[in-house]
Formats: sequence, structure tokens, C-alpha cells
Amino acid sequence: GATSFLFTEYQYVGIFMIAFAILIFLFLGSVEGFSTKSQPCTYDKEKMCKPALATAIFSTVSFLLGAITSVLSGFLGMKIATYANARTTLEARKGVGKAFIVAFRSGAVMGFLLAANGLLVLYIAINLFKLYYGDDWEGLFEAITGYGLGGSSMALFGRVGGGIYTKAADVGADLVGKVERNIPEDDPRNPAVIADNVGDNVGDIAGMGSDLFGSYAESSCAALVVASISSFGINHDFTGMLYPLLISSVGILVCLITTLFATDLFEIKVVKEIEPALKKQLIISTILMTVGIAIVTWIGVPSSFTIYNFGVQKVVKNWHAPNFVRLGKINLLLSFE
Repeated sequence: GATSFLFTEYQYVGIFMIAFAILIFLFLGSVEGFSTKSQPCTYDKEKMCKPALATAIFSTVSFLLGAITSVLSGFLGMKIATYANARTTLEARKGVGKAFIVAFRSGAVMGFLLAANGLLVLYIAINLFKLYYGDDWEGLFEAITGYGLGGSSMALFGRVGGGIYTKAADVGADLVGKVERNIPEDDPRNPAVIADNVGDNVGDIAGMGSDLFGSYAESSCAALVVASISSFGINHDFTGMLYPLLISSVGILVCLITTLFATDLFEIKVVKEIEPALKKQLIISTILMTVGIAIVTWIGVPSSFTIYNFGVQKVVKNWHAPNFVRLGKINLLLSFE
């Protein structure tokens, strides 16, 4: 049922995706009248950067890549959840601990898929775009921002479309079951319960997966733009500019280690131990991630560098670098406002 709903939804989403991609190309390309001539760079008027038409083309490609990755993340997350439901039910007959391990690992798979897919596609796109843009980092990362927009656009459909569907099915099932037939909520005798469960899968899992990916892609792309207009971009420090992606990479490794504490090192025996186990995950991951960020910052970022703070150069230290992701997302939200 969830698969049928998603395929129907994605047919309409595909139409929107193509139409919105055309609009992005037309709006960005018309800035300079679809000019194919190089333009003076924003950060250095003496240098020439790629034309507006190139930005329009590559931004459109980025948007489509982000949209496809978002749709794929939501679909795979939903498939994993539906498979895990049956397996968790089966393991629950053996005890709470077995069921918790299956449920936790299946949720972790979706989380790893989102981060890994987003990181892989983003890194490949940057390197492919680099073949054309060369040292024009500002133009390259400006084109990459379409990736985050594509992810967020698809998340909107997943969350809103799935949410409306699941709530309509839920209310309809309750009205028919409780009011007309006087049977309990979510009773298997009520066929509308199937539609309710389908809506839960689509809205709460597929939609949530796309939404998480959208937030992840937006933050990464915005932080990359901030890095490109800093001294990293001027000095062609590729490692420094990819610092936001390095943080994400460390995060995947940290989460992989952290999951072992819940599934292998500590055994859940009763229901009341589940909440403390999940809280331990937050504490352990925070400690490990703090150490990981410190190591990456020390290795990949110079001791001091400059960024453009609303047109004014500002010298910052490398320990300020973890704020790149937060600053990037704030700037992106301001630009949309």
C-alpha cells in the first residue's frame, strides 16, 4: 500500500520537479539576458568568473540531483521500515531486547542512508562541476546550492502529502470503527486501518526521511557557500572549503561507533531500559563528535583565515570553524526571506 501511494505521488512530484527546474533555469539565466560572456567576480573585480547561463545550467542540474536523492532517501527509508516492522514483531516473541536491536538497527540504516547518499552525491557533483568551473569557487558553490533546494522541495510533498493522507485515513477509520460499528481503534476488522498504516509509513517515514535529507543538504550547501567566499576560496584551499563535508563524514563514523553501545555492548532486558539507552546514545555521540570535530578542524583548517561578513573581511580562528554549518544555514534562510 505504501509503495503504491509513493509511486502515485512521485508521478505528480516528477511533473513539479521538471517544471520547477525549468523555472530555475529561466530565472537564473535571464539575470544577464542568457549571456555567455564571463562576468567580473564578486570577491575580486579584477578576475573574471563564469557567465550567468552556466550558473543557470549547473544550478538546475544540482536541483534535479537533490530532488532525486531526496525522493530516493524517502523511498528507501519507507521500504526498510516496512521490512523491519515484520522482523521486529517476530523478534518481540523472544523478548524486548531482541525486538529493540532489530528496530534500532533498522532506524540506523535509514539514518546512514540519508547522510551517506547526500554526502556521496554532493561530493561527486562538486568534483564534476569543478571540471568546468576550475578555480571559480564562488560560482561553483553558488551552483551547488540548488542541491539543497531540490531536497527541500521534495520533502515538502512527502511531509504535507503523506501527512494529509494519514490524518484523513486516521479520522475516517475512527469515525467508521468507533461511531458506526463500535469496535476499538486500529481493530483488524476495520479495513480503513490499512489505509491509516499506509499513511503512517508514507508521512512519518518517507516524508520524514526526505525532510531530514533536505535539512542536511541545505546546511551543507550553505556552509560550502560561506567557505567559498572566505580565504579558502581565494587561496584555492580545497580541503578547507570541504570542511563542512568532512564534519559530515566524521559524523557517519561516530554514529557507527555509537550504535554499537546500544546493540552490542549493553543489552536491553526490560522496557524501562529503552529510554535510558537512547539517552546514552545522545551523550556518547556528543562526546565522540566533539573530539572528531576538534581533530578535523586541527588537521583541515588553518590556524586563522578570513571570511566576508556582509561585505567586510573578518579574521577568524580555526576553532570558530564549526560555526560554519550554523552560519551557512542562517545565511540561506536570510536569502530566502
